[in-house]
Amino acid sequence: MSNPDPAWSLGSDDDFVLEDDDTFGVGDLEGADLPPFDDGETPMPANETARESVSGADAFGLAAPAAIAHAAPAMPIMPREETRTTEQPVPRITIHAACDRHEISDIISGISADRRLARAEITVEHGGIESAITRFAAQASPNLLIIDTLMQGQQMLHCLDRLAQVIEEGTKVVIIGAVNDIALFRELMARGVSEYIVPPMQPLDLIRTICGLYVNPDKPFAGRVISVIGARGGIGASTIAHNLAWSIAERQESGATLLDLDLSFGTAALDFNQDPPQSIADALMAPDRVDDVFLERVTTKQTQRLQMLTAPATLEREFELDPQSYEMVIERVRRTSPFVVLDLPHVWTSWIKHTLLAADDAIIVAGPDLASLRNTKNIIDLLKAMRPYDSPPAVVLSMVGVPKRPEIPYKDFADALGCDPVASIPFDPQLFGMAANNGQMIGEVAAQSKTAIALDALAATLTGRKPVEAKKSSITDKIPFLKR
Repeated sequence: MSNPDPAWSLGSDDDFVLEDDDTFGVGDLEGADLPPFDDGETPMPANETARESVSGADAFGLAAPAAIAHAAPAMPIMPREETRTTEQPVPRITIHAACDRHEISDIISGISADRRLARAEITVEHGGIESAITRFAAQASPNLLIIDTLMQGQQMLHCLDRLAQVIEEGTKVVIIGAVNDIALFRELMARGVSEYIVPPMQPLDLIRTICGLYVNPDKPFAGRVISVIGARGGIGASTIAHNLAWSIAERQESGATLLDLDLSFGTAALDFNQDPPQSIADALMAPDRVDDVFLERVTTKQTQRLQMLTAPATLEREFELDPQSYEMVIERVRRTSPFVVLDLPHVWTSWIKHTLLAADDAIIVAGPDLASLRNTKNIIDLLKAMRPYDSPPAVVLSMVGVPKRPEIPYKDFADALGCDPVASIPFDPQLFGMAANNGQMIGEVAAQSKTAIALDALAATLTGRKPVEAKKSSITDKIPFLKR
């Protein structure tokens, strides 16, 4: 939901980034010649300037930035020693740059190939602030928005206030401006802007700035874990989990990773029409070996924003794993992705219980029948008792409206649970069968269906974003040769 206040509340409720992150900008630059500020004040060292300009916490609880980023003039080739940095790769985030200057857009386009930004999806367009206002008034905003502008003073602030009306909470904003103006810097920090940079700058400076916003060695990035479990077998919990992960990635435009934890009979690979050579079992059997390189090897990339670790395709091995193995792998994965969706099998073991208790969000998929009602109530009572300070689990009603089958009415089901289900998925065998047999998601087959709309709304709730209106299919989508 867009923020009605003309100031960003960046970082306060951001599920994609570290809370209370105090790492901003590029810090001190040895040997950099800082040009004088516009207001005629004698420039001080970068850290001292920042401390004076933003004394105390701003209105949105952001820590004061470490420095204004004054980058040194660009050099044709950087010495080998200067390229040895300690920045960790950023997580799987979306970055959008709206640029006024071609030289800035070229720099941003160039750094997209850097190893530290390999997981990020970076898009660049021209038009500056005005283009960003137009774009994000109609679609979800990215995790990080970079604005390159030639505007100054009140003109810039006025346009940023307009931009704040369409930018969602949690979006970080970096401004690349035209002048060193300490008064302007103070105003931007008061509005919650994450960083203000003034060219000339080297590509590495911008990379360090982005990494500084999302990486803190003392507080490693941690994505949000969403566990999905069925109240009984055959209720469609896996289908819901897979479509939910796809909706988070493709409809909410946020990085997501799907973990198929049904090691014996998982269907994620089938549902996405994949046949990966390795599976999540390879990671679970050797959790101590799981690092970023290992994860890249066993992970299947479905789209630019969606990746998954699938279950084994055969029954050659039996798995007797302790809860710690699952915990170690999940913790490693959540360091690389803003959202992690767990497809849990319908069994009750120590690791299932532990995983549900450790998740940020729990979703129970139930049918309108007595067995589902009893099992759902048991799971809810357990989670409420052992997680008293967390949000209660969400219930999704599935397979509603099966012909000639007696069902518990929605109101009676909700009254018995003491809460309303967050979504009701109608029984539609033709739609679900077509999607499954084609290796597609519901949103790809029928974006305007009740099921797709319900799942998109659930994804929006879990991500804290506004629902994205599904694009209506046209005749060119149905007849491929018309696109040529």
